[in-house]
Amino acid sequence: MESKEFARRRKQLLQMMGEDSIAILPTASTYPRNRDVTFPFRADSNFYYLTGFPEPEAVAVLVPGRSHGEYLLFCREQDPEKEVWEGRRAGTNGACKNYGADDAFPITDIDDILPGLMEDKARVYYAMGYYPAFDQRMVGWVNLIRQASRAGKRPPGEFIALDHLLYEMRLIKSAQEIKTLREAIRISAEAHIRAMQLCHPSMMEYQIEAEYLHHFVSQGCRAPAYPPIVGGGGNGCVLHYTDNNARLRRGDLLLVDAGAEYDYYAADITRTFPTSGRFSPTQKAIYELVLEAQLAAIAEIRPGNHWNEPHEAAVRVLTEGLVALGLLKGRVSTLIKKEHYRRFYMHRTGHWLGMDVHDVGDYKVDGEWRVFEPGMTLTVEPGLYIPANSQRVAKKWWNIGIRIEDDVLVTKEGGEVLSAAVPKTVAEVEALMASSQIRVPTQ
Repeated sequence: MESKEFARRRKQLLQMMGEDSIAILPTASTYPRNRDVTFPFRADSNFYYLTGFPEPEAVAVLVPGRSHGEYLLFCREQDPEKEVWEGRRAGTNGACKNYGADDAFPITDIDDILPGLMEDKARVYYAMGYYPAFDQRMVGWVNLIRQASRAGKRPPGEFIALDHLLYEMRLIKSAQEIKTLREAIRISAEAHIRAMQLCHPSMMEYQIEAEYLHHFVSQGCRAPAYPPIVGGGGNGCVLHYTDNNARLRRGDLLLVDAGAEYDYYAADITRTFPTSGRFSPTQKAIYELVLEAQLAAIAEIRPGNHWNEPHEAAVRVLTEGLVALGLLKGRVSTLIKKEHYRRFYMHRTGHWLGMDVHDVGDYKVDGEWRVFEPGMTLTVEPGLYIPANSQRVAKKWWNIGIRIEDDVLVTKEGGEVLSAAVPKTVAEVEALMASSQIRVPTQ
């Protein structure tokens, strides 16, 4: 992401905050994995959205109208000895030179400097509750100012959740963000195609997962956007299955929900395909019903329609289809009203997509479903899940778990499917798998 993009965002937020205010954004912490090892660090999305600063132990501060610069960054100082072990640090000089800060201070000085910046401010914008330890420090700084009231110092008059302003900004993607999302989705789409090409019975689920991770990293995505879901047979009926340790069986379906994170932006794609290359009649019937529901939902994505219309379209198609297949009985309108479809379809049809795979942004505004606007990005992912031993369900339907998920950009004309490169009709999937010559070793 270009530095001018971060500067544009900061300028927009500063204008929204108004005078006599301050915004404070800590980044994420490092977390221990086990003895002497931490999980790979990823900056807090809100913090990174405004700064582009990738290091831990940092706090961004925005102060509209500050004469010495409106954007301050507290960060680690350069330390040649530690950098030998842990890698280079930007330091305070690099924070200004390379990351656009107007002023930078050592993170160890924050207790001495930040309370003074908060004094006499009418409003403090801060996202409470995400980092409890930092919340306590904020309380301590306010109390410190309050204790100095006899010296003429006044604590902030109001704390305002920063989430609302930032989430509204993040909901509408800029041209640069859309370009980055397209790259994350392109890489993810290639991985899904490769998985279909190499899949065959007797492989382990984790071998399929490994192919995704290999392709992501080889294309510059150092991590997936979320733990991949690779569920064969009945495992595909577990919505967030991540064990990925079972052997694939001939005749089963394989559900893979996997997306790469590229430059802090997430892809989220799901495909379901037969391990042996061809759908059985019962699998095909359920699959084509889910696909019909997904296409109906995508058709409802356009400016002026509201968030729930794609879901309503998918629910109607799925409920009608379940009645036609004999899996539900009754009037379609009654089944929808009483939500009987939730026995087989228990989640929503999509979510916002962006820096977080379940991205930020309100789904309702003033109690009404949000209306689609150009620049919004979302997933569309209906599914049907029929685990083994489902009561009053013929055995032929058991262990069929199907989800089809695409990433969609709202444009002036409607919904553009950004992940359209991944085959999803029965004919396309079977043709791709039949033509494949790619194989990986089995155990």
